[in-house]
Amino acid sequence: MEAGYAFRGIPADVDEAMDPHLAPPELTCANALLKAQHVAEMHPEALVLGADTLVYVDDEPLGKPADREEAVRMVSRLAGRTHQVCTGVALVGRVRGIEETFHVITEVTFRPLTEEAVRDYLTKIDPLDKAGGYAAQEHGNLVIAQVEGSWTNVVGLPMEATAERLRAHGF
Repeated sequence: MEAGYAFRGIPADVDEAMDPHLAPPELTCANALLKAQHVAEMHPEALVLGADTLVYVDDEPLGKPADREEAVRMVSRLAGRTHQVCTGVALVGRVRGIEETFHVITEVTFRPLTEEAVRDYLTKIDPLDKAGGYAAQEHGNLVIAQVEGSWTNVVGLPMEATAERLRAHGF
């Protein structure tokens, strides 16, 4: 609602692809489209937005950590380095005949962090539902030194590009 859109969040119960042969934009767009199509089947009258975000470092995707120790390893790996956050977004509107995807990539540089600093940071957030094990919007200043590109992409949805595409469809 902060951006002025009225929406309802509906979880898409789908099995996301984790194909290491796909580049980040293709993989995130494929998963976003899978989610949007699933929800659009139940709500054909709506314009459905699906999104999928992955963190990549050294061309390797870092999904959501399985447990706190994996989150420690992920955030420690990102410490003092630059990585990419790629979000794929899909818009599906059955009635209007809309089905499109786009992606946004943002470069994020982490501060150098000791293991103690990583563990302290992870006590302040829930890393288990976050790609890469961190949350820019929750105490992100403790780990993030610089963001090059869309800040909202790092938070979870690239609002600038999303708003542009929604305007193009009359929203």
